[in-house]
Amino acid sequence: MIRRSAALFTTPLTSNFTGTGTAFLLFTNNDCVISSIIQFHSRASPNVKIDVNPSRPSRILELEKLLRDSGGGGIGNINDALIVFDKMLQRRPMPSIMCFNQLLGVIAKMNHYSTVISLSKQMGTLDIMPDVSTLSIMINCFIQLNQMGCGFSVFGKLMKLGFEPNAKTMTTLIKGLCKMENTSGAIQLLRKMEGMCKPDVVTFNTIIDSFCKDGLITEALNLFSEMINKGIPPNVVTYSSLIHGACNLGQWKDATRLLNEMVSKKIEPNVQTYTILVNAYCKEGLVEEAQDVVEVMIKRGLQPNIVTYCALMDGYCLRNQLDMAFEVFNAMMSKGFAPNVFSYSILINGYCKSKKIDEAMNLFRQMLLKGLIPNTVTFTTLIGGLFHVGKPRIAKELFQKMQACRVIPDIQTCAVLLDGLCKNQRLAEAMALFQQMEKCKLHLNNVIYNILIENLCKAGQFKSARELFHSLSNKGLQPDVKTYTIMIRGLFSEGLTSEVNKLLKVMEENGCSPNDFTYNTIIRGLIGNNEMSRAIQVFHEMVERGFSADASTAELLVDLLADGKLDLDSLPSIQKLL
Repeated sequence: MIRRSAALFTTPLTSNFTGTGTAFLLFTNNDCVISSIIQFHSRASPNVKIDVNPSRPSRILELEKLLRDSGGGGIGNINDALIVFDKMLQRRPMPSIMCFNQLLGVIAKMNHYSTVISLSKQMGTLDIMPDVSTLSIMINCFIQLNQMGCGFSVFGKLMKLGFEPNAKTMTTLIKGLCKMENTSGAIQLLRKMEGMCKPDVVTFNTIIDSFCKDGLITEALNLFSEMINKGIPPNVVTYSSLIHGACNLGQWKDATRLLNEMVSKKIEPNVQTYTILVNAYCKEGLVEEAQDVVEVMIKRGLQPNIVTYCALMDGYCLRNQLDMAFEVFNAMMSKGFAPNVFSYSILINGYCKSKKIDEAMNLFRQMLLKGLIPNTVTFTTLIGGLFHVGKPRIAKELFQKMQACRVIPDIQTCAVLLDGLCKNQRLAEAMALFQQMEKCKLHLNNVIYNILIENLCKAGQFKSARELFHSLSNKGLQPDVKTYTIMIRGLFSEGLTSEVNKLLKVMEENGCSPNDFTYNTIIRGLIGNNEMSRAIQVFHEMVERGFSADASTAELLVDLLADGKLDLDSLPSIQKLL
């Protein structure tokens, strides 16, 4: 299961689909993998300005004192940190490695990971020997930069120097593996770790959370039991991850059991735990239950945070209760939480789904006035909403604004653009945009091809649709059940009924089983071609496989029965539809 976004890069894509000139597109390449190792150069990042002012010795001394006395907590920005680093190098005798580690840790907390690596490299050229902490900090920085290979290289150096890795170092590597969706690798490292140092609760929590995010709740619970058997007590983070995993799978009994268990063990649920429950209830449409959780939370002295409010807003939007969603939005602001891009995007999505595009656009303008930069989701939602209400020109203008704001479209943006153009009778523009995407070697998925194949079929361009269908294997893609079903419907529309069975056979041979959508399409197609006996046969097969007729098929069958074109006694299953 892919749950985290891959590395990004920008690809220029010129297109004339807008009809208003050349567009410059930036797209996400989901398959981009960082493979090059960071090249060590000067210690300062190119984007970091070092403001060395000789007239500030008192401040430098003050910063050094802050570094000693407060563990670096008094350094406010990267510039101050670099000044301290310069002065530390000039000190004689040289400060201990512990002081350098404190400074590197502070810079890492500022998210200047590349700078930490460069500074560490400079320390090496000056024969400042690293210790376990230095190397652990470097490992963490490489992992934050998605450079797992480099992280393990530093770990190899740590072992070569004869240092004993501690739980923190090993957990950092495990976090990196989980971040890269390699939970099995994380488990393997955990087993090796047990021969070197004792894993702690953070180690187990990291893997348990990764299992839960992968939907592997059984594996997570097994590791949870192992953790307890090893005498490592779980904490609120452990239970929150497990509850989240259970809720995501709709396993409410397990979620309730875990919640009761943690309370019985005197582990108090925190804001995150309650927010997980609020979010889960809202996604199930149980907003009243979510509100009850918020009330319990407040009674226990915990105040909802912006994530809690956003979950409630989303729940009301899913039920089309936009007035209630806006009330939560206002309540959030009254509690001192400034709306962020995410909270605005939730409301914008709600209004777009309700076709209230003017209200959505007003919120968008409000965001801009408050200095918030809409993200890819915000733009994509609005573009889709504009297409949905038949405003393709404004949708394309907004897409141009998205590019002007240097917000990178993703594969979902591509899908929304193509689908919107097709549904607004602009198939030629959609095909031109698609061709530009292919020229730029964007990694398009089945969703993109399904949109185009379906709309080519609807436009009577079945030959082009078939060519695109047959090209999928050359692009490293396999048709999915929706692709096959679209093609089956196209074959019926073209009167090529005899080819449907051939395609069904190919579909099954490729390990793709028909679903209810496929069966309903075939039944309607056969009836449309007056092949009643075959339609009845497929209907029986559909029922035997646990699928049922959709509204359109049911209505069609009932009409045929009413007209006397089907024998009710020969088709007992249809009685359920009457």
